[in-house]
Amino acid sequence: MATSVTLSAGVRSNLLSLQESSGLFNTTQTRLATGKKVNSALDNPTNYFTSQNLQSRAGELSGLLDSMTNGINAVKAASNGLESVTTTIQSMQATATQARQDASWQSTSFTFSPTGTAAAMSFTGGSVGTTAVTVSLVTGTVADTVDQAVTAISANTNLTGKIKASNDAGTLRIQNLSTSSLTVTGATGATIDAGATTVAIAGNTVRTNLVTQFNLLRDQLDKTAADSSFNGVNLLQGDALKLFFNELSTSSLTIQSTNTAGINNSVLAITSATAAEFENNTLLDTRLQNLHTALTTVASQSSAFGANLSIVQNRESFTTRMINTLQTGADGLTLADTNLEGANMLALQTRQQLSITALSLASQAQGAVLRLFG
Repeated sequence: MATSVTLSAGVRSNLLSLQESSGLFNTTQTRLATGKKVNSALDNPTNYFTSQNLQSRAGELSGLLDSMTNGINAVKAASNGLESVTTTIQSMQATATQARQDASWQSTSFTFSPTGTAAAMSFTGGSVGTTAVTVSLVTGTVADTVDQAVTAISANTNLTGKIKASNDAGTLRIQNLSTSSLTVTGATGATIDAGATTVAIAGNTVRTNLVTQFNLLRDQLDKTAADSSFNGVNLLQGDALKLFFNELSTSSLTIQSTNTAGINNSVLAITSATAAEFENNTLLDTRLQNLHTALTTVASQSSAFGANLSIVQNRESFTTRMINTLQTGADGLTLADTNLEGANMLALQTRQQLSITALSLASQAQGAVLRLFG
């Protein structure tokens, strides 16, 4: 038959006090080790689950914050691309303006020395092709002076805008107003003789080179737009970027170029330059107007991206502050006051020592009773 040990009231009281102190000591020690006063639902169900919910929301917002950061970088990449596109268009403007101002047209002055029995000549315009403009000089009865020759050439509509004729101190000065070589048929050297030989007047090489330069810049515009991506998103190629601002996905912003095709030569209506265009100052004026319109379009798009960037940055700052508030609130429900817990630890250590001493004294009192029967 099992027997039980009977403890005196004093010993039992001091033993319970020691057990309580040990329990509080362990609790305080855990709080100091973890930094939390609520480590599980057993410690404080309300605070524990409320803190968990706050931390969960803070975690979801942190994920959205990463998305916002990527979105900001995608917009910045597009903005960088627009800056480069703007510089490229400005360079194209400078190229067209340089062509517009250039007047390095080539010319040759001819004297009259017709062969054969006829002393008069007529001037007819040949076909205006891509590589040459031909002027045919034949014997006839129309022109017999330089001034009359100038009048005849100027009246030829087939040569309008391609040839400029003038009286150069008694000689016929023919100026090539194109980027292609001009062939004068019926001339030998600097003499018009109505023969079968030809003389070539070179085209405007400055404007020809500027056409090439313009088209190289145009090509770079599209390449710059194609390279303005971040993490696979290129707003200058029409990509749509949707950002969510809350964990319920009820607040969002979609960022996309004002033209869904993005920014490129086609959208900006920047066509390839041609030699015929760069020969004609009127067409160059039209080109410059179109480039100005393109710059306005790019500036408008840049402004739109800037507004979107401002919105996202504002939400990023708000979300950062919100996450901090949620985490602070969660911590306030579960974190321990280390100063308080440290003081508790010292007090419990003292209390534990006193309980041990009291238990020892109570045990000694029982021993004194036993000695009376010795």
